[in-house]
Amino acid sequence: MASKSNPFTFLQQVRTEVSKVTWPTRRETLISTIMVLIMVVFAAAFFFIADQALGFAVGFIMSAGR
Repeated sequence: MASKSNPFTFLQQVRTEVSKVTWPTRRETLISTIMVLIMVVFAAAFFFIADQALGFAVGFIMSAGR
């Protein structure tokens, strides 16, 4: 079990750890955001097309039995 420390000590430790983080630049954040949005559009298009194709195939198979 972890030893308990007071809130002041905890906040000091958090501040020390946060200062060690290498934060991304504004440009890196913008590029990453754009790439995520592009991948979301591609994934949405892929799943839409796959859903439409499978729906058409199932409909065709179901109507062929009549």
